[in-house]
Amino acid sequence: MDWIYANVTTVLVVTGLVLLIIEVAILGFATFVLFFVGLAALITAGIFYTGVLEATYINAFFCCAVLTAIIALVLYKPLKQMQQQVEKKTVNGDFNGLRFRLSEEITPEAPGTHKYSGISWSVQCDEPIPAGTEVEVINAEVGIFHVRPAVAK
Repeated sequence: MDWIYANVTTVLVVTGLVLLIIEVAILGFATFVLFFVGLAALITAGIFYTGVLEATYINAFFCCAVLTAIIALVLYKPLKQMQQQVEKKTVNGDFNGLRFRLSEEITPEAPGTHKYSGISWSVQCDEPIPAGTEVEVINAEVGIFHVRPAVAK
């Protein structure tokens, strides 16, 4: 126990690194609180190491609190914007390219149905397609096939 009181700087470095690892590796940078506190702990350890402040737990508490607030004010908006930038990719599912013949005419206003793999799927299109036409699935959502007339291979 005496070692913990005698090595405040080392305890801050270990605590800061553990908090950063938890934030990035386990939480996937979903919250920023542990990141801010961990960064403040590392900076406080650096301040203690350079001798700017005396290495006591009271100084560590107040220095970490002030630095956490400053870091949060400075980094919150940029980190939040970085979190919002998400690449949207269309995923080619297993149903894309599936072909079948329509049993009924479908229009954008009146979608039809198609039974596939024991599920009754809603079949939607962008243009009217007569019954008996071979169609190809271009996109599949939950319970919905988006189709277009199939082109000959």
